[in-house]
Amino acid sequence: MFPATQRILLLNISLGTLVVAIGFWLLWGTLAPEVIVLWVALVGSFLYWKCCTITEIWAWSTLLLGLESFAWPLQLMIQLKSAALVPSDEEMGTILSAVVLGLFSSVFWMSFSYGLFKRKPGTPAPPTTPSTPEHTKRPSRQKKR
Repeated sequence: MFPATQRILLLNISLGTLVVAIGFWLLWGTLAPEVIVLWVALVGSFLYWKCCTITEIWAWSTLLLGLESFAWPLQLMIQLKSAALVPSDEEMGTILSAVVLGLFSSVFWMSFSYGLFKRKPGTPAPPTTPSTPEHTKRPSRQKKR
């Protein structure tokens, strides 16, 4: 039996893998289930190998979700471009919606991931500088006579 902390890590790895798998499935909805199972195995193995804390698990999961969100409009444009030489107005509207929503969600998830990576234990804090350095001399005040 696993210790409680190990069980919590495995639960979070499973949930993070599920989130990334759902994003992958939404991105490539027409793929064979074997490809999605392979993606789940790769992501789960990567998270198990790379992550030691819950923060790291969700940082990597949200980073992968952000990359998938970025790839969604690109994949849609390639798919629609191969269907016809000149896209119709409806397809152009679909592309515009995908670009706006895809880039918005991509920026959100990557920013969220960046914040989690910065919060990760063991990340050195930026050095603080004192407001008045000790090596500079202050002008001396003279008494008025």
